[in-house]
Amino acid sequence: MRRKAARRSTRTVGGLLPSERAAAIRATARRGRVEDLTPLLVALSDPVPGVRQTAAIALGLLADPRAATTLAAALQDPDPAVRGSAAEALGPAGRPDTRAALESALADPDAHVRRKAADALGSAADPASVAALETCLLDLTWEVRLAVARTLGRIGTPEAHLALEGLLADPSDRVRRESVLGLGRAGRPEVLRLVRSMLDDPSRRVRAAAAVISGRLHDRDALPRLLEILGQKETWEKPSVLVALGRIGDRGAVPALVVAAESPQHWLRVCAVHALGELGGDEARAVALRGLTDVAWPVRGAAAIALGAVGISDDLARLLDLLEDNHPWPRRGATYALGHLGLAAAAPRIREELTDPAPEVRLAAVWAVGRLGDDGAREELVRLLRSGPCLESSPAPGAEDDVLRSDAESRLFDAIVQALGRMPHGGDDPVVQAALLAARARLPDEELDRLARLPLPEVGDDRPVPTLRSLFEVALATPYDEDSSG
Repeated sequence: MRRKAARRSTRTVGGLLPSERAAAIRATARRGRVEDLTPLLVALSDPVPGVRQTAAIALGLLADPRAATTLAAALQDPDPAVRGSAAEALGPAGRPDTRAALESALADPDAHVRRKAADALGSAADPASVAALETCLLDLTWEVRLAVARTLGRIGTPEAHLALEGLLADPSDRVRRESVLGLGRAGRPEVLRLVRSMLDDPSRRVRAAAAVISGRLHDRDALPRLLEILGQKETWEKPSVLVALGRIGDRGAVPALVVAAESPQHWLRVCAVHALGELGGDEARAVALRGLTDVAWPVRGAAAIALGAVGISDDLARLLDLLEDNHPWPRRGATYALGHLGLAAAAPRIREELTDPAPEVRLAAVWAVGRLGDDGAREELVRLLRSGPCLESSPAPGAEDDVLRSDAESRLFDAIVQALGRMPHGGDDPVVQAALLAARARLPDEELDRLARLPLPEVGDDRPVPTLRSLFEVALATPYDEDSSG
């Protein structure tokens, strides 16, 4: 009887069972900002490891710097799962004075904790952490070395690159791949030779990463090896090679790209068309025109984007026809292309795409009418600006080596405000000002800070390029009737 009571007392705190305590912690984290962190900080000392881990996870989600010191102390918890979650939480919630605690955790006996600590150090990307990270370059667990490579790539200093160079011979191809990507992240020309050598790596995963970075850094010396890979039997890394050839910008790759545009694999046709669009020229236009009628919808979408880069006004009718495609991706591509080509005659038809059922097409239409400065779209843009959905996140851009990534690098809200700023006297219109203020009031402070730094697209005349901050400031300084139309 006494033993049962003792067991119950270790499980029950404040009259709550561990599962109930954990549920209360999760409910607190879901509420978002918490004024009093005391209950969560106290939970880090709960007798049950699962509750302590839940508290650490919750504090990481809240990313409150007030919790940093207590989380750093939790790195000494006897349970490795708790230590790992505390290390992970210190990424977003940490402060400079907790860096030493995370660096000490790199020597933790548990590999899971070491990996979490290495990743957490990547949030601050402090160059002072390089020396501590170097101690893990020969860690017995490849996941730890992968996290170290990822963090060194984020730090990006010459010292970090020197450490990454040592990981290029790592036995794990995942670590080698991350090292190549990390070397290319800073864009320093001195890494070109190292990246180029990895095009001969035995792993296709590593060769693909090396191709991506060669393209990103415009390494013309990598062209012969990239063309050699392209001429081999169908290989996994060919899509990355094709994209790299477009980014390098050497027209010597055009014949090989034209051949690849006829590949039976539609994903290779997509990449080839995409690359030719970047290189331009008559061959690129001819391939793009053929691609508009391809049986695969990704190819039709890529062909439209390419035609926007290399096309002429005579291509208007073909792009307008593509706006009737039954898949949203080609419609999206055609809409962007019409905006790129600056064909004012297409403005009325693009306006119709503002109500397309597919959000990616609507986003493209907003961008296009802004690019064209189509004042006739103002009323619909203001309506969208006042609507709730425009504040929802748009499809996020894909990875650097993903050809089908979205061109929407900001939310629909950003695109609408940018488009209105492109129009004649867009920022001076009282209706636009009212809509801006109404939308502004619904945004959290951190979003306002981000938007204030976002420049609008360049305009075609001598007007200065405004920023979202300037548009908001004009709206705030101008009185308007809240009940006015629009």
